[in-house]
Amino acid sequence: MNLTAANHRIPLNDGNSIPVIGLGTYADPRKTPKGTCAESVKIAIDAGYRHFDGAFVYYNEHEVGQAIWEKIAEGKVKRDEIFYCGKLWNTCHPPELVRPTLEKTLKILQLDYVDLYIIELPMAFKPGDAIYPRDENGKYIYHETNLCATWEALEACKDAGLAKSIGVSNFNRRQLEMILNKPGLKHKPVSNQVECHPYFTQPKLLEFCRQHDIIIVGYSPLGTSRDETWVNVSSPPLLKDPVLNVIGEKYNKTAAQVALRFSIQRGVVVIPKSFHPQRIKENFQASYRFISAPLILLTPA
Repeated sequence: MNLTAANHRIPLNDGNSIPVIGLGTYADPRKTPKGTCAESVKIAIDAGYRHFDGAFVYYNEHEVGQAIWEKIAEGKVKRDEIFYCGKLWNTCHPPELVRPTLEKTLKILQLDYVDLYIIELPMAFKPGDAIYPRDENGKYIYHETNLCATWEALEACKDAGLAKSIGVSNFNRRQLEMILNKPGLKHKPVSNQVECHPYFTQPKLLEFCRQHDIIIVGYSPLGTSRDETWVNVSSPPLLKDPVLNVIGEKYNKTAAQVALRFSIQRGVVVIPKSFHPQRIKENFQASYRFISAPLILLTPA
């Protein structure tokens, strides 16, 4: 796969295409100053990014949309060059809620369509105004979900032109098969967004998706979030891995660039999140060819 910044898109099974590297936009709204996401999106567009991964529950889609439109107004980019992925949240799985939820996202973004709309998780919470509904004991309130019915509602959104492509996230093989084997299936998922990086390579899921022409989009491609509420932060961070750093030194690249390139060469789309201008630019350079084959990660010089 010899990709460049000017030509770094790969085909999807519905005839559309997706840029192989994008900017993740998740950030804790309690810790992130207002405007940070918008500024980062503008920096990313100037650096060459055309793919942006967001979600309603990130609470910053308005900033992403604002930044995109500012760059369109500057003449830096056209709308059809931008690839935006939005997500259907857990409280919105009932089929009658899918289109209104997407329309709300479009209104926030000030866009007529999203390029990719995905089911964020294969589980559901109780529908309602609470994003994370809990009972009196503080436990999440789950809701029975019919993934096939939710998928049919996404198909209708695609047919209506509100989403160019549709996919899923955090689905395992069994859940993907449920959709793929659904009677009357009109549109296959084009993608499955899952955690994927050199410490968690997802070989079996990647092979299954390849067999069904489904692209893996890897979130946390630079390693699992260091959020102590999610993971044991005493475990070593991926970017301090000695093999990645030895390879980076050999090719005059950062450990992050090596990790991203490893995934790209496996056919995985990567969406590293960063609000740091220099890292945003460095990460995008991983779309250039600088390592001959993924196996070099196993045999550093």
